[in-house]
Amino acid sequence: MEQTAAAPAFDQAQTDAPQRTCAPMLGKHGLLAISWLAPAAVVILWELLARAGWISPQVLPAPSKVITTTIKLAASGSLLGDLGVSLLRAAAGFAIGASVGFVLGTLVGFSRIAEAAIDRSVQMIRAIPFLALLPLVIVWLGVGEAEKIFLVALGVTFPIYINTTLGIRQVDPKLIELGRIQGLGSLELIRRIVLPGALPSILTGVRYALATAWLALVVAETIGAQSGIGFLAMDAREFLRTDVIVLTIAIYALIGVGADTIARLLERRLLAWHPTYGAGR
Repeated sequence: MEQTAAAPAFDQAQTDAPQRTCAPMLGKHGLLAISWLAPAAVVILWELLARAGWISPQVLPAPSKVITTTIKLAASGSLLGDLGVSLLRAAAGFAIGASVGFVLGTLVGFSRIAEAAIDRSVQMIRAIPFLALLPLVIVWLGVGEAEKIFLVALGVTFPIYINTTLGIRQVDPKLIELGRIQGLGSLELIRRIVLPGALPSILTGVRYALATAWLALVVAETIGAQSGIGFLAMDAREFLRTDVIVLTIAIYALIGVGADTIARLLERRLLAWHPTYGAGR
């Protein structure tokens, strides 16, 4: 009976062993290289098919054509100017939306009265698509910078709000009780126990908010914009410049990857004490 009971455990250990040993053998640089293999393969295949004439340049230009266009636009200064404008809009909207979401999420996380007063209204607004709100926002704010920053801030608010509320409510009550036993006051309890405990969830909200910020900015820059990456794409559409359109899509993708990388580094720095986010991640 002992041998029969031990066999499944032995088999499970043999099954799990490769999963535990493969990652250390490859190392961080090896895993990073693997993560870029699939995108690189897609780009190479895309280039080959375009050069062979299987993909029409009007439908999808070759990556080499997109790179050439990038160099020309960068040399003229228009690409960097539009990119800078979009980044400023995204940064301003993110700062405003993250601040509002964090404050509202903190209030609702700590207070049932605040939840009753705030949460239902926030959830109703969150359910409204950007495109449905756009006509009303244009009536309120016009088609200038305020409209674009407002839409970005609105999109950022909800992920921060939801994850802040969730993080605060998921803090272990035993830790809070321990803090009270140690004589911590309410503010000290929040600063040393509640907010650090909620930080993993808050930073997850930041990562979602970064993605939402660019989605909102794309919508905002397609209406009445005179500059920005979205304006560059809409202007290219009028002249059937598919190479410029593909370039703008690639820029959005690269900025999204870069923003997510920064958020991951922020997680590792601020949550070095956490076993999930420490050096072993």
